[in-house]
Amino acid sequence: MTESARQTQGRKPAPAVITAAELPYDEQFKARRKRYILMMSMRIPLLVAGVLCYQIPWLAIVLIGLSIPLPWMAVLIANDRPAKKARKVLPGTINHERALPAGSREIVDSE
Repeated sequence: MTESARQTQGRKPAPAVITAAELPYDEQFKARRKRYILMMSMRIPLLVAGVLCYQIPWLAIVLIGLSIPLPWMAVLIANDRPAKKARKVLPGTINHERALPAGSREIVDSE
């Protein structure tokens, strides 16, 4: 391989890896919907258990207290997309797409 071929090969951006691609929107939506249904289905049993445990006040308060923020948390979690995976960048590598062009090396003397 010639020297110029090695230089141009090093400047090409890394190809996109297919295995690191995000899940399709439909699959993400199904997973979020399952989490929402699971969290909302926990609310009524917690309320009923809290009412049935009225003889133990601290347990009833804890169970009812857990059931109150569940709808809010379920909506937040259901509307949230999965976190993007962080790309590993090796120290000392240059992203040529984002790099600034080389500046002029003109030296200005004060005299």
